[in-house]
Amino acid sequence: MKKIIIAAVLVVFTSSLFAQCPSKYGADSVKCREQVSLFDMTYKAKNYKEAYESWRYIVTSCPCAWDGVFTRANTLIESLIKDEQDSLRREQLIDTLIYSYDVRNEAFPEKFSKGSCMGFKAYYQMKYRAKASSQDELMEILNQFIQSVELEKEKTQPNIWDKYFQLATWATKAKKDTSYVIDAYGRATDYLDISINNALVKYESQVANLEDLNAKLDAGTLDRMEYDKQSKTIIADTARQMKLVSNYRTTLSKMEKGVAPYASCEVLEELYSQKLPTVKDDISAVNKMITTMSKSGCITNPTFKEALEIVHRNNPNRGTAYWMGMLSLRSYGNEKDNSELDKAITYFQDAVNLSETNEQKADANYMLAVAYQTKLAYSEARAAAYAALKAQPNMGKAYILIGKLYATSGGRCSGEDIPLACSWAAADKYAKAAAVDPSCANEANNERAKLRFPAKEELFKRGLSAGQSYHVGCWIQENTTVR
Repeated sequence: MKKIIIAAVLVVFTSSLFAQCPSKYGADSVKCREQVSLFDMTYKAKNYKEAYESWRYIVTSCPCAWDGVFTRANTLIESLIKDEQDSLRREQLIDTLIYSYDVRNEAFPEKFSKGSCMGFKAYYQMKYRAKASSQDELMEILNQFIQSVELEKEKTQPNIWDKYFQLATWATKAKKDTSYVIDAYGRATDYLDISINNALVKYESQVANLEDLNAKLDAGTLDRMEYDKQSKTIIADTARQMKLVSNYRTTLSKMEKGVAPYASCEVLEELYSQKLPTVKDDISAVNKMITTMSKSGCITNPTFKEALEIVHRNNPNRGTAYWMGMLSLRSYGNEKDNSELDKAITYFQDAVNLSETNEQKADANYMLAVAYQTKLAYSEARAAAYAALKAQPNMGKAYILIGKLYATSGGRCSGEDIPLACSWAAADKYAKAAAVDPSCANEANNERAKLRFPAKEELFKRGLSAGQSYHVGCWIQENTTVR
């Protein structure tokens, strides 16, 4: 009986929700404007019960009047849900919140997209109705999440990902089918990387804008008042983008932990080896496979290589070039085929050129440096390592790599005035690595401990003492300190 009453109320309420907007303010524009003003005033005063009455009028009579009534709907209605003691009334409010996403999409599709609204409808069904839902109803909600994610792709919000993954994990357990959770993780790894990348691109763009603004202020071409106005907006946006990056990374990290019990390399190989032949023409689907397998550390699996080659052949991008380089580097390590090493260098150079963010440039340049180091092309390896440091100044492992290049240059620099002087230059790089990146301090210190320095007798012969400056020649060409 209770469900019948709720359904009856919804029929009346939602029938008016879906009415088309003949005009922005509806049939009675004066009253609509009054209600918008009243809603704005009562909402700001947190008088939510009164605000809700105005909200209902606006949504049912002139939903196109102002998108703010939908932007504020969640805070408004969830507050009322929290305080409502009558169970029937509470259920009606929950239904109202859920179904409000249909009307906001119809009234303002450019702001509230179909995919986003579908995702939030599923989100609130999970939040308020999951425990009371049947297995079939939960599977329907899961399908809503999937449709939402495939519509929104990289625009999917972190909280939608979170609830979607929770439900996919439930489905895997309930149906005894790992594909639900693995497919959810595959979508996440594919789209979240793009989400993070896009936010970082916007962040770096705004950082550049702020630097330009500072230069104009210093040059006197921009007054302080205008500078304060523009810089405030830029700083707020950079903070917003980094918060978004943090949220996306936290969400992805939770998913990585959650999928671990279900996504061993053996399981992924078995699942994807069967699936790949049926989706090989769907580059997006194949890309999800390689992203999932790479995140799970399964790059030696035959299916990973096959899927990677398909995507790189049809849609080469930074990610595919990077992983093709990794496979070539690994192949060289196994077979000592110099052609594989040359391929790795080419792939990593492509990855550098296709990178959009400083983080991507740093990673690709570092692996390029590793490939050159393996080829014993020391100057090229150092140049690539410094390119990585230009993009990411606190990349300690890049300094360690340069230190190793110097430490192993004894044979190359045998004509140096003082034998083992290159160790002083290496020690400088290890110290720098530990200073800029505490996470690699142990490795840097261990590498430094392996160094052999010139004997005291050699220093005495040349009139040198600890603390003096010394120029290391050979290919290194750096000033250092006698130790």
